[in-house]
Amino acid sequence: MDNQDNAAGSGDGALEPSEWLDAYGDYLYRYAMSRLRDTNAAEEVVQETFLAGIKKREQYSGEGSQRGWLLTILKRKIVDHVRQRARFDRDGAVGTEHDPIAESFDSGGHWKLSVAAWMKAPADAIESSELWAIVEGCLTHLPVGQASAFTLSVMEELDSDEICRELDITPSNLWVRLHRARIGLANCVGARWDHGATPAQQA
Repeated sequence: MDNQDNAAGSGDGALEPSEWLDAYGDYLYRYAMSRLRDTNAAEEVVQETFLAGIKKREQYSGEGSQRGWLLTILKRKIVDHVRQRARFDRDGAVGTEHDPIAESFDSGGHWKLSVAAWMKAPADAIESSELWAIVEGCLTHLPVGQASAFTLSVMEELDSDEICRELDITPSNLWVRLHRARIGLANCVGARWDHGATPAQQA
């Protein structure tokens, strides 16, 4: 299947829709799973991508790979799914009993070491495939609103204005969500990393 992916992604020629699942299915599914961390949701957005691709088939100009064109559609479907999911958690609030901010400091009011290290350079840290796998796993433990904001901002690289439109929130609410998401992830990632967890162990 990977060989098919590579061939199909090279821009050599457009395939018929009946061939898309075999040629592109695994690649698109893996991408969707890395963003949504939910098998049902990943399957759903990939199916929606194929359906949208069939409907918009005439819009494919032939420039670039057909797989890349479908990936662009998939990214839009992922954003739509994240937006819909976030409607169930409009305020992105966290109960005080699970307040990630309170858990991030020691008794003296200082950042816990593992948290501070991850918070200082998250962009550099997540370049590690092993660490990024742990981050993805930790995303499932965040409130939906926070995970949605982090996914759109960091993983899909949307700008703040677009994220606010997609999630129907204010810039200040977005800042709060992202702030709490990073702290929550820092705690989770720090704990798993400190204990020598591997992606396989976190599955």
